[in-house]
Amino acid sequence: MRGRIHSIQSLGTVDGPGVRSVVFLQGCALRCPYCHNPDTWDTGGGTLREAGDVFAQLLRFRPYFGAEGGVTVSGGEPLLQVDFVTELFTLCRAEGISTALDTSGVRLDDAAKRLLAVTDIVLLDIKYSDDAKYRRYIGVPLETVLAFLREAQRQDKRVVLRQVVTPGVNDTPEDARALAELAMAFPAVYRVELLPFRKLCAEKYAALGLEFPFGDREEAKQETIDALYAYVPKRLRP
Repeated sequence: MRGRIHSIQSLGTVDGPGVRSVVFLQGCALRCPYCHNPDTWDTGGGTLREAGDVFAQLLRFRPYFGAEGGVTVSGGEPLLQVDFVTELFTLCRAEGISTALDTSGVRLDDAAKRLLAVTDIVLLDIKYSDDAKYRRYIGVPLETVLAFLREAQRQDKRVVLRQVVTPGVNDTPEDARALAELAMAFPAVYRVELLPFRKLCAEKYAALGLEFPFGDREEAKQETIDALYAYVPKRLRP
């Protein structure tokens, strides 16, 4: 099975527990206004590679994974190449390598369920904590993502909920409380990560001739992030 690869990061420390090799796939159907990887949107871009070839490359970094690390597939959106990721994760599992799926959770069908079956950790990008903002900024209902979360719960996966905090959009105590309440409703969720909105990607948009929808927004300050974590139970904080 071949997949379209945007890039591979040999040793990452922010894409799941421990030290992980991260495969960034090409292609995404969403156009999130704060996206920092617009260069991954094009479903026809990237480099076509066989799952076995990518796995062989990843296997070289195994000595650095330690007890907690492993392989993470991100994007773009991995669910657009669900069969490729399933094959890659199956190869990882056969070698006892931890697998993590970094996804927006906007697809749930039999193929996605098969992928979850060979996934150890789900890094689920919960864009916003209410349906109105999901529909306004992302164009899909929150329920779509909650259905994916429920399936991850049913399959007893370890789940990290991640949310980008953007000033003036979702940076209030009410937003943090809503996310915390959502997390506590699912025992599979063991961590909540609040990620500050940044604009380092502005040059990418300019180079691609694209408008950066949140280009006029201020970046989130670390003190804001720290204050919002006060509304998240300690057991769920990083």
